[in-house]
Amino acid sequence: MSPVSTSSLLQDALSHIAADVDQEFDTLLKIPGDARDRLYAAMRHATIGGGKRLRPLLVTATAALFHVDRKTALRVGTAVEAIHVYSLVHDDLPCMDDDDMRRGKPTVHRAFDEATAVLAGDSLHALAFEILANPDTHSDPFVRGELVSTLALASGPEGMAGGQMMDIEAENAAFDLQTVMRLQALKTGALIAASVEMGAILGHIPPEGRTHLRGYARDIGLAFQIADDILDVEGDPELAGKALQKDAEAGKGTFVSLMGLDRAKQQAEMLVQQANDYLSSYGAEADLLRAIANYITERDR
Repeated sequence: MSPVSTSSLLQDALSHIAADVDQEFDTLLKIPGDARDRLYAAMRHATIGGGKRLRPLLVTATAALFHVDRKTALRVGTAVEAIHVYSLVHDDLPCMDDDDMRRGKPTVHRAFDEATAVLAGDSLHALAFEILANPDTHSDPFVRGELVSTLALASGPEGMAGGQMMDIEAENAAFDLQTVMRLQALKTGALIAASVEMGAILGHIPPEGRTHLRGYARDIGLAFQIADDILDVEGDPELAGKALQKDAEAGKGTFVSLMGLDRAKQQAEMLVQQANDYLSSYGAEADLLRAIANYITERDR
């Protein structure tokens, strides 16, 4: 497939997944018309509009390899996005990163208040598992159980939350490159890897048959964070929709500070190529996954 057609494929997919996920959250988060209205409004503020929706796209693109019904994959992708958004709401709080802008609009604690932001994050965390446990998502309880287990592992101390704790500790310690790689594999990579894994689970692929997809996910997850560190140096805050260069100001080690800008760019490109190599056993049906890998180092936000 030519670069132009690959780009078109990806842009169409990103546009569709953004609209579909927004619709899912709109349906799931109807304002109840009682004393909880402010909480629901905060959840809607956090979830609807903005964001790349990369994780739900990875779920649906992987599931499509195995001819999984898109509606089913979309529900699972929405659950993953709920976890991702909850983490952003909490990360933005004054006790964590203390950010004012996210996805081009005020962070939840700025648009509402800190207590509401905490509850909105908690509720989105709960919503993710409510979606996965619902028989409407998948009729097979064993599939639902594996989906819940996979997302829980990627979200907790062995995944995203553990990576965030390491990130907090990074303000008081000089982490070497291997430790930063471990930090990012947990903080960013775990949820990306889970998105691909959950697509394969929906396709009834046994664990031993997912090795190549795990390799793809691991490499794009690391490439994604390296690209984020590069954008933190070279990017435009208006395009990013958030403040940049905060890690450098806090004295945290990043891929760019530890490797240098040129080497970081080379490493990201190598990881993208390696990720695509893991898909060599697939034909055109994996073109969207290849386009996602390429997009990671080409994006401007």
